[in-house]
Amino acid sequence: MRLFLRDQWAFLTMFFIQLFLLILIFALDGYWNPSLISYAVFLCFFFGGCFLAFRYLSNRLVYQRLSAPVRTLEELTLAHGNSPLGRAMDQTFQDQYRLFKEQLHAYETKQRDHTTFIQQWVHQMKTPISVIHLLLQDEDDPRVESVREEVDRIKRGLETVLYSARLDRFEQDFLIEPVSLRRLAQNVVSENKRLFIRNQIYPELAVDEHWVVESDEKWLSFVLNQLLTNAVRYSDKKGSKVTIRSFARGKHVVLEVEDSGIGIPSEDIQRVYQPYFTGENGRKYPESTGMGLYLVKEICGRLSHEVELESKVGVGTKVRIIFFAVVPTLQERKLDES
Repeated sequence: MRLFLRDQWAFLTMFFIQLFLLILIFALDGYWNPSLISYAVFLCFFFGGCFLAFRYLSNRLVYQRLSAPVRTLEELTLAHGNSPLGRAMDQTFQDQYRLFKEQLHAYETKQRDHTTFIQQWVHQMKTPISVIHLLLQDEDDPRVESVREEVDRIKRGLETVLYSARLDRFEQDFLIEPVSLRRLAQNVVSENKRLFIRNQIYPELAVDEHWVVESDEKWLSFVLNQLLTNAVRYSDKKGSKVTIRSFARGKHVVLEVEDSGIGIPSEDIQRVYQPYFTGENGRKYPESTGMGLYLVKEICGRLSHEVELESKVGVGTKVRIIFFAVVPTLQERKLDES
């Protein structure tokens, strides 16, 4: 109703001006008859009111649609009355909806083709990297070690690109199953042993064997790889440790990665999960991409895990993954059955 009245303000203005002029003409012409003037005013209001009522009732659906927020795109395809304005509005909305769907379909097709190309390209690059690793496996030349380091860096970069591309199809590429946190941590540490040795950083594993959670082992391995890579990269003290520990928090299990590196400034902590954000540390370490913690947050969110980060400059950083779905141990199952 408010939108209708705002739309008719010009008509109402002209109506009252004409009514005033009508009364003025009666007064100036000497026909000042209160009964006649009252009757004329009544007729003006009656026919003006009938006109406004007809206009509102015929376009009521249009005004209601324009006054309410759009919650779904399908609402644009609903009928808005049989008036010329309602039919014109329906046709316009349907044309816009069809155009939007066509553009969205074209964009999705393009994005899907791009993702497929990236995945194929990454898989093709893995073959020469594996061959290079095999060729350098038995070489002891210090220069070869530098090549190994660069090859490992390329491999980690390709993994980041691959998992970033797969994130759009996450629902089609994950499998929830029981995952042993101890075995997972051991495998990831083993994969990164050259990274630890090269940077003279020592991993400390303090994960109980009985902690088993419901998650996807492949995606969770990538998450832990990202956390360990960041922990080693930002550990500026040779001989320092990176600790991987697990502990209970109520009914939940927490997997924590702690380093004693440079830490994250307090003003950057709220933005570390934004894609491509490197912050102050990114200026000190040019190889930072700003994608690691973003992917960690996104993947954990889709796996229904939470991520916590605690950091202090010059002291170190702790990143925690909180698991809500915990598989009972054999001992706990026996106690429940008894």
